[in-house]
Amino acid sequence: MKSAVFVGFVLFALVPLINAYCWQELLKFGATHCQDDVDKTWHAVGSSWTNSRCDQCRCSSVKSCCSGLPSVTVADDCTVEFDYNACTYEVFNKKDRNIKCNYSAVGK
Repeated sequence: MKSAVFVGFVLFALVPLINAYCWQELLKFGATHCQDDVDKTWHAVGSSWTNSRCDQCRCSSVKSCCSGLPSVTVADDCTVEFDYNACTYEVFNKKDRNIKCNYSAVGK
């Protein structure tokens, strides 16, 4: 019974992580660099960077990254366009880009 309660508690504690916008990866002992999972570039311990998907990362004893762009929800007649060079986004009507749309965003 105690085991079942413990497992249930652990699974319950993980629920908020399902939609998390940040993640971490422990480095191997003595590592001097982190590798970006998206761009496959290497970054020295103590550095920070933004990758081509706009994730903002930092390399220390762990590699930690957070999404630089939110998850955007729009109405059916609207669309979201991400600019991965500027790490920005625009929400507009599918038929007329000049008509801006209301939206909700989760994350950054």
